Amino acid sequence: MNNIIIQCIKLSKSYKYQDVHYDILKKISFKLKKGDISGIIGESGSGKTTFLHLLSGLDTPTSGSVLFNGQSFNSMTSNEIAKFRNTKLGFIYQFHHLMLDFNVLENVAMPLLINNNSIKKSKEIAYTILKKVKLEHKIKKYPSEISGGERQRVAIARAFVNTPDLIIADEPTGNLDQYNVNIILNLIFEFNANFQTSFIIVTHDYNLIKKMPYLFQIKNGKLFNHEN
Repeated sequence: MNNIIIQCIKLSKSYKYQDVHYDILKKISFKLKKGDISGIIGESGSGKTTFLHLLSGLDTPTSGSVLFNGQSFNSMTSNEIAKFRNTKLGFIYQFHHLMLDFNVLENVAMPLLINNNSIKKSKEIAYTILKKVKLEHKIKKYPSEISGGERQRVAIARAFVNTPDLIIADEPTGNLDQYNVNIILNLIFEFNANFQTSFIIVTHDYNLIKKMPYLFQIKNGKLFNHEN
């Protein structure tokens, strides 16, 4: 049985600026099995975020392909990729990207509402997830009324709310204190254990790095196995 959830084959990304050609990623091949957690490290500007954007269909490679459960993004329309992202993927960024005009419960429920779930069901599921991140007492607060660590925990709840197959995280603990870092670490491994959720996590956080079962480094546009 093929249990590869996502893979890329000879993935390259380059661009041209003022007649200068820049190779960001060079023929990267990578596989992630269902239920695996992989960390990605690398210096600033090495192409880590570009790699995540290609894996999630937010950007298009110059050459090569990305397959999710065996289906290539190259064979999907932009609408199909957008639907796939909303139902199969969760995203966690360093900056929470919450919608400031919606309260905590509404922010977390939004992916479910976009996926045509009822308001009642969406809010019930969102509340359940918010309990897991210990924010059920803040459901009526707006992002401007809660702390930075709490906003990031709301963003994580939003990423989890669809019970996605894969969560892609770009520096998820970059702006957090140790208390919130520990909460997020526990959540990642809890969801991984309970739902077989796969994770790809870009990080500079040593607390996160040392707990990664698999670790890779992007250097000079290429991906290498890295000893943890």
